[in-house]
Amino acid sequence: MTRTNTLLIKTPEGVVFSQTLAGPVTRFLAWMIDFMCASVLLIALNIIVAFTSIVSPELGSALSIIFYFVISIGYALTLEWLWRGQTLGKRMLRLRVVDAHGLRLQFSQVAIRNLLRVIDLLPAMYLVGGMATLLSRKAQRLGDLAANTVVICIPKIVEPNLDQLGADKYNSLRAYPHLCARLRQRVSPAEASTALQAIVRRDEFEPVARVQLFGELAEHFKSKVEFPADAVGGIADEQYVRNVADVLYRTETKRAASVSLAKEREQDTGGTLTVA
Repeated sequence: MTRTNTLLIKTPEGVVFSQTLAGPVTRFLAWMIDFMCASVLLIALNIIVAFTSIVSPELGSALSIIFYFVISIGYALTLEWLWRGQTLGKRMLRLRVVDAHGLRLQFSQVAIRNLLRVIDLLPAMYLVGGMATLLSRKAQRLGDLAANTVVICIPKIVEPNLDQLGADKYNSLRAYPHLCARLRQRVSPAEASTALQAIVRRDEFEPVARVQLFGELAEHFKSKVEFPADAVGGIADEQYVRNVADVLYRTETKRAASVSLAKEREQDTGGTLTVA
């Protein structure tokens, strides 16, 4: 069985999403955090049980056992359901439980993986679960295999500097919103990032290399979606790539805010206005 550290999910539309699978070490650290949180909660409840034991030792013992099972199972089950696959430990380490096929996580899946946690914990410190994670193709413990779930790492998303695209520049591609939507669908995140990085670092290139780079990028994106001649005629390759990046990255909300800001600047300066 071939192991992988990436979960690939293909939608019915043919779009492929990839998620990085969490390894056993990161998952164990998240469990340690959750274990400490659950222990603190259990200690607090045992203080209440201690007062109850003064009145009735039998009732105190019964409550102590009930609280132990409720906290040991209910802590992760409740949080993973309410927080869409996260506990305190998973949230701190940016992990999340998801369906192995990219579907919506169901309560039954959360319940199954947490009820089988007692087996994964055997004989101690997640030895069975850890071995299963190392041997399974998608780093799944026994509870994950039974519930058809996986644990993924949530990437840190850095907001790109959209000021580099020129908020007050006219973008002829936006006159064709249906083609813009098709462009967003056909361009991968890696391709969009390449276009944005080329624009941000354009001044670092030699003139000849700069012209060649944007020429190749423009041809690549033109092959994705063909815009009418009046939208691309007379536009330099670099400006075309800039327009493409603007379509891919700038949402209509941000664009509307940019237009409003440009109008305010026009009123203050009395200059002419060009809208992206």
